[in-house]
Amino acid sequence: MTKQKSDLSRAFSEDGAIKTHVGGQALIEGVMMRGKYNWAVAVREPDGAIYVEEHDLTSGKDKNGWMYWPLVRGCRALVESLMLGFKALEIAALHAFGDEEGEQKAAAEATDEAIDYEVTLTDGSETEKEEADFGHREMVISMVVGLVLGVVLFIVAPAAITNLIVGEYDDHTLAWNIVDGLLRVAVFVFYIWLIGRMEDIKRMFMYHGAEHKTVYCNEHGLPLTPENAQQFTTLHPRCGTSFLLIVFVISIVLFTLVGYQGENFFLRLGSRLLLLPFVAGISYEVLKALAHSESRLARILRWPGMQMQRLTTRPPTNEMLEVAIVSMNVALHGLPKGCETTPEGYTVI
Repeated sequence: MTKQKSDLSRAFSEDGAIKTHVGGQALIEGVMMRGKYNWAVAVREPDGAIYVEEHDLTSGKDKNGWMYWPLVRGCRALVESLMLGFKALEIAALHAFGDEEGEQKAAAEATDEAIDYEVTLTDGSETEKEEADFGHREMVISMVVGLVLGVVLFIVAPAAITNLIVGEYDDHTLAWNIVDGLLRVAVFVFYIWLIGRMEDIKRMFMYHGAEHKTVYCNEHGLPLTPENAQQFTTLHPRCGTSFLLIVFVISIVLFTLVGYQGENFFLRLGSRLLLLPFVAGISYEVLKALAHSESRLARILRWPGMQMQRLTTRPPTNEMLEVAIVSMNVALHGLPKGCETTPEGYTVI
């Protein structure tokens, strides 16, 4: 009887031969896929249709080759990921939830099986613009609040607890930085576990699994179908979750060796914020090196990030995989041309 492999073993042994730079992000009822020159968002709307947007990547232009210099590309990737993530989440929030009119439209179109996917091409009415503006304001407020909470949870709180455990920073600099770093990792893991118990976040983690399975399917050169994608594991060696853990480790080293070592807490905090671009740049280079190596050492170093994915991914449904596949296809090939357009401004693809 053949012994069944674990998800972790499968993630390493079934890693596709085609190493692409196409990656993604799970959204509210959707997936964002990012290629070299563009990025796409696909969202499942309340009526069952799939809304898709495609945008160019400024950093993908040939004239911006300096953005791909070592270390610089890590900072660029961090800033760009934050900006794209914010925009993608805003798009998903606007289309994942519908009003009563949207529900009535969904009921009226439920029997129309000819439309598999729909893509909005028009700018919309003034009412839609006002709703979009309101949603944008809410997203900006949420982002600001999230950044403040992030600083408190992952910088201020661990520092305060470290002072209680280790003592004054000047007396035990090395021990203080190590304990502070470990506490930040622990807070991060606990935070992921805690929000993962919320139903909406569980579904987002399922879309994260759909993204990974779709990337696997593409890397194996298989036709992008839910059936083909379902055979793969939700754990992927090149997931961005690993980047976060590498950031924590690199930050411990840099903050200890280069950061401000004095007594003033605010100067120490300021020096760490100034070092973040270097942390991001070095972490990106480490992740890139590990992602393209199949050595035993690389697998060992990737192991913690793979374990983290057990918290951030869930097995998806076929419907979720359909969304991820649409996003992948648009990121790879762009929106289809010459398709039939409905009076409401949708394209049937």
